[in-house]
Amino acid sequence: MNDESDAGYLEYVSGRTPALRRMAFLLGGDEHQADDLVQETITKLYAKWPRVSKVENVDAYVHTMLVRAFLDEKRRGWWKVSLRDAPPERPAPAEPPSEEKAILRAALNRIPARQQAVLVLRFLCDRSVAEVAQLLGCSEGTVKSQTSHGLNALRRILGDRVGGVL
Repeated sequence: MNDESDAGYLEYVSGRTPALRRMAFLLGGDEHQADDLVQETITKLYAKWPRVSKVENVDAYVHTMLVRAFLDEKRRGWWKVSLRDAPPERPAPAEPPSEEKAILRAALNRIPARQQAVLVLRFLCDRSVAEVAQLLGCSEGTVKSQTSHGLNALRRILGDRVGGVL
C-alpha cells in the first residue's frame, strides 16, 4: 500500500477500534477474546483496505468481518492448540460483573453461536433485523427465526430468572 492508503486505514482503525471492541466484547463476553477478534478483523482489513476503502458503507463491511470472525472462532474452538503446559495466570477483573450480567452471559454461551450473535446484535448492539441480516449474510426471515429460537433457548436455560434478566 502507499502512504496515502496507509493513512486512510490508520485513521479509520483509530476512530473505530473502541466501537469494534465493544461489539466484540458483547459477542464473546470476554475482554481477551474481544481484543483477539478486533485484531484479527483489522489485520484482515489491512490486507483488503485498498478495495474496502472504496465501498459505500465501510462500517457495515467491517462489522460483517468482525461477526464472521466471531462465528469462525466458535466453530473452530474445539481444535485450538495451546502451546503452554498450563494456562497463563490472569489478573483479577477490576470490577466483577453484576450477577444478572454473569447469568445472562453464561446462558448466552450455552446457545448456538449464530443465535448468540443474532441476540447480541439485535438487543445489546441495538441493530435492526435488516442490519443483522446484512452483517450475517442471511435473510431477514432467518434473523427473525434465529431470534425466536435464541430467546426460547434462553427462556429454557434461565427458567424463572427470565423476568429479572431479560
